[in-house]
Amino acid sequence: MTEGTRHNPARLPRELQRKLAVTVVGAPRPGDLAPGQVHRGDARALLPRVTPGSVALAVWSPPYFVGKDYEAHLTFEDWQSLLRNTIALHFDVIRPGGFLAINVADILCFKDPSMPRVQAEAAARRRSRVTRDDVLRAASSHPALNRYQLAALLGCSEQTIDRRLNGNNIRGGKYESQTRVKIVGGLIEDWALGAGFFTYDRRVWVKDPAWENSRWSSLSYRAVDEFEYLYVFWKPGITAVDRRRLTAQEWKEWGSRGVWHFPSVRANRDHESKFPLELPRRAIRLLTDPGDLVLDCFLGSGTTAVAALGEGRRFIGIEISQRSCELARRRIAAAQSAGRKQRR
Repeated sequence: MTEGTRHNPARLPRELQRKLAVTVVGAPRPGDLAPGQVHRGDARALLPRVTPGSVALAVWSPPYFVGKDYEAHLTFEDWQSLLRNTIALHFDVIRPGGFLAINVADILCFKDPSMPRVQAEAAARRRSRVTRDDVLRAASSHPALNRYQLAALLGCSEQTIDRRLNGNNIRGGKYESQTRVKIVGGLIEDWALGAGFFTYDRRVWVKDPAWENSRWSSLSYRAVDEFEYLYVFWKPGITAVDRRRLTAQEWKEWGSRGVWHFPSVRANRDHESKFPLELPRRAIRLLTDPGDLVLDCFLGSGTTAVAALGEGRRFIGIEISQRSCELARRRIAAAQSAGRKQRR
């Protein structure tokens, strides 16, 4: 039996034992990150300081590459490298039979220089009866004319010529790459599989529709942003399955359901990418036992740590932003204080 755990690697097939080659849980090494604290720094620098095999569940939400201020410095290649390396570093710290759960969304405005310009035309708003076909016929019949001369010939403005040929939004973005939807689930899975994990589960979180953040709801047929994913990856090993973790009603309502319904954080006044407490809370309830260690290496405002404390679990938080670290520590202190009052 591995010291400090309930897992017995000797029960695994020999081939799998050789493949795993995991470092078993032992006493924390000098310099290892202490549980119950928020540690400031880059996840890639601090994850090697988490005691190997000590984490029952890592649950986190990375930067989504959607243009937030805190990720504005990242190129898409930087973003991929960040997630790929972060996922790989989790394999040693998660115990055999433990889980890595990643909350992420597809990139709905992914700039693609190779994409042709979308010929979006707001027919209901059209002020000129000149059509794109009219412009193309005139240009074919009079190849020497520039767009100003074509406009005079057709009795419209030069802007109308541009819009008919290049799309409705050409005046505001003629030098910008077009955007498309980028599906990220395949990337996340490839990186997890490459690290040694196996895809265990996936859930869909249906949140509030983000009408105000939609860039195309009035000039396309695309859907607004109203759902995200929770991808769950398993580290090979003995996994204790205890159906008593949830009540029969909880299993019926969400434990066995692939789609989760609960609202977004309505007012992100203190942190621009705060996710609701219910998201990590459900993952923690489902995949861990009281006293287990939960890790969040993109801790942000501290929601995962607060959820872990509320469910009687320990936590390690890693966060690169000093401001977010201070916010997380305040929220954690408030949660600990509330917990002490309830126990009195």
